[in-house]
Amino acid sequence: MKTKIKAGIIGGAGYTGGEMLRLLLLHPMVDIAFVHSKSQAGKPITSIHHDCLGITDLRFTGKIKGTADVLFLCMGHGESRKFLEENKIPNSTKIIDLSQDFRHKENSSFEKKNFVYGLPELNKALIQKANNIANPGCFATCIQLGILPLAAHKKIFTDIHISATTGSTGAGQSLSESTHFSWRQNNLSPYKIFEHQHLKEIDQTIHQLQPNIAPDIHFVPYKGSFTRGILATIYLESDFTEKQAVDLYTGFYKEHPFVHIAPFEVDVKQVVNTNNCFLQIKQSDGRLVIVSTIDNLLKGAAGQAVQNMNLMFELDETTGLKLKPSAF
Repeated sequence: MKTKIKAGIIGGAGYTGGEMLRLLLLHPMVDIAFVHSKSQAGKPITSIHHDCLGITDLRFTGKIKGTADVLFLCMGHGESRKFLEENKIPNSTKIIDLSQDFRHKENSSFEKKNFVYGLPELNKALIQKANNIANPGCFATCIQLGILPLAAHKKIFTDIHISATTGSTGAGQSLSESTHFSWRQNNLSPYKIFEHQHLKEIDQTIHQLQPNIAPDIHFVPYKGSFTRGILATIYLESDFTEKQAVDLYTGFYKEHPFVHIAPFEVDVKQVVNTNNCFLQIKQSDGRLVIVSTIDNLLKGAAGQAVQNMNLMFELDETTGLKLKPSAF
């Protein structure tokens, strides 16, 4: 058996850090070296993540303790670059950043550290050789998985239209009016219409696969009245028959264990608490319609980060990620 991976979590008190902690505690090839949190330093993990009672006796630390084989940066946008400026991380330590700090090509390096965009279904071979990963955004993951096969086969010729709804955990743990229960419950609201920050990632990926096309992406995101999950409806003009499209998507994702083409209508509960993406493919009046759904905290964040770690350390990419959906 290979030596276990020593992992450190930076920013372990939030939603994403908590999900990372839960996955790594049960990962058969990982030992957690430390869980860092400035605000909770010295406190037991279970004082914040109550569901970890009986699983761990670890405490949060305000300092990096010893060395780690891999660091997961689970902090807010802008904080990862600041953390690396303030802390000298050995080149032997792999970094997986879950913020947007290194996702775009023009910002994908820090000193001598170069970050690979960590969407396994796009960049698996690069991830396997990488020392540093920029984990994709949650909306970006859900939407890109819906359009990757088309871009890879140079089949995007027109504008792409997207509407997508995310749960309240997508906004992070900090309180705001629109994450308050009284506002969110029984409510629905669009935000950042046509200007969401994840659009840049999506556009970057399309041009990586289909460089000679410049489609406009019309994206309307919504805040949903539920806690976790994303469901995106994507459509564009296409001369594919439904069977042709299903065959194209099935072939493209044949070697990718977490993306599944569903022969039924998909919904958020089918994927919540898993690292899966379910895709439903339909054809209607000259338009191809793709419905994509993921758990924003797992395939859209911590689960995908563990998937990337598995690839970087030559493990089966499903290790520690064979998770049960809630279903009801």
